[in-house]
Amino acid sequence: MKKRNINMILIALAGPIPYSTITSQHLNAIRKAAPFAEIVVVHDQKEWEKRAGEIASRVQVAFAPWTWHSRFKEMPNLQWIQQTGAGANWLLKYPEIAESDLILTSGSGYNAIPVAEHIMCMILTLARGIQHHIKYQNMHEWNRSGVVIELEGTTMGLIGVGKVGLKTAEKAKGMNIRVLGLRRNPEIVVSHIERMYGRDGLKDILAEADWVVLTAPMTPETIGMIGENELKAMKKSAYIINVARGSLIQENALVKALQEGWIAGAGLDVFEKEPLPADSPLWDMDNVIITPHYGYASPHNRDRLIKIFTENLRRFQEGEPMLNLVDKRLGY
Repeated sequence: MKKRNINMILIALAGPIPYSTITSQHLNAIRKAAPFAEIVVVHDQKEWEKRAGEIASRVQVAFAPWTWHSRFKEMPNLQWIQQTGAGANWLLKYPEIAESDLILTSGSGYNAIPVAEHIMCMILTLARGIQHHIKYQNMHEWNRSGVVIELEGTTMGLIGVGKVGLKTAEKAKGMNIRVLGLRRNPEIVVSHIERMYGRDGLKDILAEADWVVLTAPMTPETIGMIGENELKAMKKSAYIINVARGSLIQENALVKALQEGWIAGAGLDVFEKEPLPADSPLWDMDNVIITPHYGYASPHNRDRLIKIFTENLRRFQEGEPMLNLVDKRLGY
């Protein structure tokens, strides 16, 4: 690939890397990676509306959240978008961008450590019944009842083995949990995973796993992939953990499965509708842990995102293959 020159970089401050977390050190790192480019920082979309006439036609590179999708078409010379989030499922609603020549790279991997830790936290909480003991603590009640599970020797079924899945497998293996994986290409050998399945092996994994963990991207293939049939294929003693996208599970089917005892419980960080409606029956289930889509949260995310962006700036200018290049038609 031929080398490229960058004249203007837009830094749109929103989403996972808000204004308050951008430091002079971050901006200096960007300047060092692209020393001849003008860097324009826009704090929100209202500021963009005021300044667009001045800068829109000159922007070549945008470091921005997916929520800026409606603005990208206002930049006629935009060549590359480095999105600040990991998932690119927003492309499903914007085929004009998916079919364009725009280069799109994601922040994939910036959140792998916190999300993997969040998964393990949910599993440990459910295994030891900690959610019950928190309630007993609030009631000042000394209660030793309940069933506990030893994690060692149990089986995790990872549905989606990207960077989050890989980090989760590493942590699970460290606790002597056996890990099975499912991905589009099962031929890829992955450390910490005992056996890999293709999409046609979903029911096999569900039947064997004690912990079904969803870390797959949201694509046309994965939307609604866990419904009644899949939940009934799981062990009655098994738990499902979803930190990917709420739309991967048919929520009505999940509620029914939890109410009727098809599965033992769930740890949910994402939902079909967010915020989760106050009247959702999931709120009041003793066998469910709910967190408000914050599994990615970490004080180190901003540094990881800037590191990905600056390395990609170097690669973009040198004409080298870029990190986290998104296949816009697949959505990841």
